[in-house]
Amino acid sequence: MQTFDYSTPASLADATRAAAGGARLLAGGQSLLPSMKLGLAAPDALADLGGIAELRGITVAGGIVKIGAMTTHATVAASAEVQKAIPALADLAGRIGDRQVRSRGTIGGSLANDDPAACYPAAVLGLGATVHTNKRDIAADDFFLGIYTTALAEDEIITAVSFPVPEKAAWQKFNQPASRFSIVGVFVSKGPKGVRVAVTGAGAGGVFRAKALEDRLAAQWTGAALAGATVGAEDLVSDLHGSAEYRAALIPVLAARAVG
Repeated sequence: MQTFDYSTPASLADATRAAAGGARLLAGGQSLLPSMKLGLAAPDALADLGGIAELRGITVAGGIVKIGAMTTHATVAASAEVQKAIPALADLAGRIGDRQVRSRGTIGGSLANDDPAACYPAAVLGLGATVHTNKRDIAADDFFLGIYTTALAEDEIITAVSFPVPEKAAWQKFNQPASRFSIVGVFVSKGPKGVRVAVTGAGAGGVFRAKALEDRLAAQWTGAALAGATVGAEDLVSDLHGSAEYRAALIPVLAARAVG
């Protein structure tokens, strides 16, 4: 049996001190706790962020939707403000995992874990969001560095994510039925950050932008603009759910469906 110290910081300052002392941060626990049960992770100390009120909540002002890191997927999905400002973001949050995952999982935990098939990274990259931490602000294009790898330092804590409200945005997901992770997920948007197409579940290096599709949609925002478009399979993943070539074929199809 694993043994570890468990603490419940009451403030961001307390959590920062715990992280600096080597504690592993616990957000929703939907990835970390299963990893511990399987023996894939064995932290000496956990700092549970669940009691820090300043890390929760949603605000919409000045064309920005700002979501606290400890806000659950279910809360984002049910938010009338998010549904009005960025319906695609609410749609994405409402289709993550199952009810238990949506009730416990958090946006900050998802982004810090950066699972290569997770949904939220596609929304963050696809909307050109900004990830706020206890130390700095990180642009979406600089945040995701590879599978389970982000720009976060060991003692850095995500505090919130700011999404610019787009003119148009949509989410399409071809999910693995058991886990509901994306075999391929595509988030498209047109707005303050230009035209962006972000893909999750397919890249060998994690979430990525499909620049060739962006160029087509920048010229003409219609599904027809993606007719005949292709995505190379050389940097995509193959597994028991689908080959790289299969995923490559799915990406432009899902992007076209998203645009409509």
